[in-house]
Amino acid sequence: MKTLLVALNSKYIHSNLAIRYLKAYAGELCDIRIEEFTINQRVDSIAAEIFRIKADIVGFSTYIWNIEEVLDISRIIKIVSPETRILLGGPEVSYDPVEILQSNRFIDIVIYGEAEETFRELITGKNVDEIDGLAYRKGDEVFINPQRPLIENLDDIPFPYSENDGLENKIVYYEASRGCPFNCSFCLSSTIPGLRRFSIDRVKRELDFLIGSGARQIKFVDRTFNADKSFAHQIMEHIAQNSKQMTSFHAEISAHLVDHEQLEFFKGLRKGLFQFEIGVQSTNQDTINAIGRITDFNKLKEVSKAIASFGNIHQHLDLIAGLPFEDYHRFSKSFDDLFEINPEKIQLGFLKLLKGSRLRDEAELHGYEFLEKAPYEVLKTKWLSYEDIIRLKDIEELVERYYNERLFKYSITHISIKYFESAFRFFELFSDYWRRSNLYDQAHSRESLYNILFEFCKSMDIEDMALITDLIKLDFYVNNDLNKLPKAFGKTNSLEGSTLHDLLRKTELVKTYIPEELETSIKDLIKRIKVEYFSTDIFQLIKAVPPYSYSETKTAVMIYSPPMRKEDKKIFDVTKFVREVLV
Repeated sequence: MKTLLVALNSKYIHSNLAIRYLKAYAGELCDIRIEEFTINQRVDSIAAEIFRIKADIVGFSTYIWNIEEVLDISRIIKIVSPETRILLGGPEVSYDPVEILQSNRFIDIVIYGEAEETFRELITGKNVDEIDGLAYRKGDEVFINPQRPLIENLDDIPFPYSENDGLENKIVYYEASRGCPFNCSFCLSSTIPGLRRFSIDRVKRELDFLIGSGARQIKFVDRTFNADKSFAHQIMEHIAQNSKQMTSFHAEISAHLVDHEQLEFFKGLRKGLFQFEIGVQSTNQDTINAIGRITDFNKLKEVSKAIASFGNIHQHLDLIAGLPFEDYHRFSKSFDDLFEINPEKIQLGFLKLLKGSRLRDEAELHGYEFLEKAPYEVLKTKWLSYEDIIRLKDIEELVERYYNERLFKYSITHISIKYFESAFRFFELFSDYWRRSNLYDQAHSRESLYNILFEFCKSMDIEDMALITDLIKLDFYVNNDLNKLPKAFGKTNSLEGSTLHDLLRKTELVKTYIPEELETSIKDLIKRIKVEYFSTDIFQLIKAVPPYSYSETKTAVMIYSPPMRKEDKKIFDVTKFVREVLV
């Protein structure tokens, strides 16, 4: 029996772990083929590719972000190939398999729950009415069998990747454990009891393989990676000792579980080796209690600030709008609490009432109004109006553009705190400006974003526009072409030609700040250096803490671009060297 397992990933560079597990667990018992597409491809083109393979069973891995496309493709396959059996599995169909079958007559079988053993029994010919974890159609009737027990020893599941998978430069999903010790009411992990782990020796071997594959990023899908401190530390220590420069690792952790010993370990890690995603969701204790989270925000804040100070680990801190007991004003407080930590990303999500989650069962209690179609996003609550939510979506877009992209590292932090009541208030007023100016409906180049921020600040009648100009200009040079300045800033005030040449040749500047370039010719070095006058002491400002102070002292700043483009540009105060040349 020829079986095709299909994944519709969100991006081409992603890999699907679930269908690989199914194939690996089935072993050589059946002719199984894997095909991966993306949700950005045309449904009819995907259906045509599947049809050409002529499989007896076509199975799909389903999630909230691909279920509609999966159903459309399945409908086409059933019309053009009625004899093909359509199989669905995954979290999006595990909590209402009977309803899925009743509502979609072109679906033949649904695997619900943990799928490896169920799938193997199905494709080896066992009668469907004898297979636990299965729902199926017989004629006009739909049946559901008893739930299958979880696999006790995860090491019974073979490693799902091979040398033929072509993982180089891909984002590869991997798990070291299944389950979660916490009981968050919006999350599906809370519906599966217990926490199971693969053996540590196995995890180390498999990570060595993935590191050697040239993967761009290895993304742990463990719901709480550091739930077991010793287990997580052994994994991270192994990664630190064996990783390659090209590969990074992403893990979702609970910051309040991190202790001083782990912080010391984090401090010594190579820059860019790890990314941590930290689900804060809310800093309102009433909200935390209502959703069943166990979070000590003060501890979380302390740990996250410490990690941020190390400068070597990217942190993504998550908030969810629409949770119980959090209105628009209280959500703004949660945002400001996270902004103070200064993580690399603040991810503003909007509550989705997932099938099987406790919060979905409590929808009426909290006044939730939501669409019964994936992704089941909440439209209004007892505490948030629809108007509130769409305003937060506008703000979320600007947080993504102006904060999360890190293209305004200096300007946004200082402008929002120095000239506005709070960071949230800055984004709120900035969003109003975008909406009044019809900017949300237009395409924007990166350069135009700097101009828009500059014009917004002018519209707010901020007196220190010289300072604003310096901050935005510095951000532009650090993140863009050194020889191109947005028109809003007028003429450049930089050292050029013979003056810049003399600065590098006649002073100790290169030896002092960039000794690695001592052997580089000045002709080549000038192409990667910008020396610009700023009207304020920019270094005094960016090193300060609130309330920010500065002196109106003219400063010469050198922006240096290392030869490797992936490295960040560096900035130096070169005022004293410029004076030597100009005297």
